[in-house]
Amino acid sequence: MRRILILLSSLVLLTACLDDDSGVENDDFLGNFEACWTAMDEHYCFFDEKNVDWDKVYKFYLPYFRDSITNIQQEFTVLGHMLSQVRDGHVNLYSPFNTARYWKWYEDYPHNFNKDLVQEYYLKTNYWAASGFRFTALKDSVAYVRYESFTNTPGETNIDYLLMALSYCRGMIFDIRDNGGGALTNVPLIARRFSTEKTCYGYIQHKTGKGHNDFSSPEPMHLEPSEDRLWWDASVQPVVILANRRTYSAANNFVQAMKAIAETKTFDKKGVAHEKMIVVVGDRTGGGGGMPFETVLPNGWVLRFSACPITDNHKRSTESGIDPDFSVNMDSLVMFNEHRDEIIDFAHEYIINNTRMTYEKKE
Repeated sequence: MRRILILLSSLVLLTACLDDDSGVENDDFLGNFEACWTAMDEHYCFFDEKNVDWDKVYKFYLPYFRDSITNIQQEFTVLGHMLSQVRDGHVNLYSPFNTARYWKWYEDYPHNFNKDLVQEYYLKTNYWAASGFRFTALKDSVAYVRYESFTNTPGETNIDYLLMALSYCRGMIFDIRDNGGGALTNVPLIARRFSTEKTCYGYIQHKTGKGHNDFSSPEPMHLEPSEDRLWWDASVQPVVILANRRTYSAANNFVQAMKAIAETKTFDKKGVAHEKMIVVVGDRTGGGGGMPFETVLPNGWVLRFSACPITDNHKRSTESGIDPDFSVNMDSLVMFNEHRDEIIDFAHEYIINNTRMTYEKKE
């Protein structure tokens, strides 16, 4: 019995993305192959974008499962190879003894991040920590916030503490390099603190049939500013998002949301509109623009795949990543000899050169 399961980390309002699809397949090599291929065929959302002929994939792999495979290790390995044809980091196969995954979406890119360097020379030991955030003030009163994973859900009060503690800073560096994603609900939870008006930050589509292009009309996703909570005025204190190729899934969606906010303006008390200074620095994000779901094969292995496409506020796909506003790569010699993160340093300079934050001079 095959059943489609929504990931616990997914948005509750998106549960209609897949219908419960009950079908009977034999629990044998051929039956598991058929179940795996069919689940992808009927529900995967990026065949056209990836330029994958899934019927051709079926014809190529069928003989292995019909004639050649003799044990579950071979079965798992060949299924993993088959799934890798869609070149999607959201497509995984989980068994009790291994996980099939696709990593080439970031392997050919520079890493552009060194965790030890950031910890020792930027965060150091005198930093604050709250609900997945680690933050401090760098030289010249520039805020630095490290958020490693969107699986860490911050409470509203935790975000208030962060914004209050850093409120005097000239701007904020928000570092999500190597952030592989997590709960999509955390994207609007955090991003709305930088928004001053209701903002569409993307669109989502749901599968309406078994055809590869059977999707609903795009449904907008909005950020709603919280009037009774602290917020960050990016028209005065610039925000620089640090990203690399391993910024993926929910982290990719966060970059998408922040770029949408950057297109809006803040109105001051005199009614004058000011551009929001929100930019992305570093490398192209890893993408992962689809909502992932799971299905169980007859043998109990779990197949995870992208089922609902999410686009940005201009209805452009972000599945292959989002380009930065400023492309900056780290030099290994500078990193090891001078102990500098050039991406952080570029962001720091951007904030110093663009901040509108003023301080009263002491007599």
